[in-house]
Amino acid sequence: MNYRHSFHAGNSADVVKHSLLIALVRALQQKQGALTLIDTHAGCGLYDLGGEEAQRTGESTQGVLQAFADSNPLLNDYRAAVQAVNAADEPRFYPGSPRILAQLLRPHDFLILNEKHPEDASALRGAMRGTPAAVHERDAYEFWLALLPTRTPRGVVVVDPPYEQLDERARITATLAAAHRKWAHGVTVIWYPLKDRATHSRWKEQLRALGIPKMLGVEHWLYDADQPGIYNGAGLFFVNPPYAFTQALPPLLEALRAALAPEGHSGEITAHWLRD
Repeated sequence: MNYRHSFHAGNSADVVKHSLLIALVRALQQKQGALTLIDTHAGCGLYDLGGEEAQRTGESTQGVLQAFADSNPLLNDYRAAVQAVNAADEPRFYPGSPRILAQLLRPHDFLILNEKHPEDASALRGAMRGTPAAVHERDAYEFWLALLPTRTPRGVVVVDPPYEQLDERARITATLAAAHRKWAHGVTVIWYPLKDRATHSRWKEQLRALGIPKMLGVEHWLYDADQPGIYNGAGLFFVNPPYAFTQALPPLLEALRAALAPEGHSGEITAHWLRD
């Protein structure tokens, strides 16, 4: 599955991912200590929802536009993050994870971004101009390990690949195992698309076999049953999520499910611990 950010900007997966990233960082910032935020597959940083690539899929109509039409106050932080890069009420531009993370920085926090694709890396540098973010152009998995442990006692690594390579999940699994050995207490977020339940169940078993004590899985299935050959949803794995984040998660997940359910489907979004 090829999941280049620019084709899917502002879709339902982005709404869930960015809502949960905001909630996660805010929970970590309840403590005053500095955070290092790292994005291994940062993309372009900012996307034009009226551009050719986003218009080709039109996925923002079932994502950010539905979230903006919803009135649940639990989505206010997400809507404010999108509104921050737009002059009008209806979003024309969509902030990727780098721009959202930059909005959350306190003066003593750090943001380090990586994007291997040369054109996207150039766009990323432009999108992050005026922010304190450092931008790298390296292999994402080498970069992930090289920056651990983080320069501050606490940090978050966001892993959000396009899943262009057939071995993407295997590389994530192997790198996560090595990263956990170097940085056992660190917080890691891994995003993934959902194509079918069987494939995803096999990957969960491989991750479970790593023996990482605290790994939370969030799965957002758009449809009530798998729709063959299409994008069925997305999810995230959280390694070492803070207590304040997990305790606040159930009502936020329900708000996201209700806002994003396709017409004629109730949708499903669940959170569960991966434990033996």
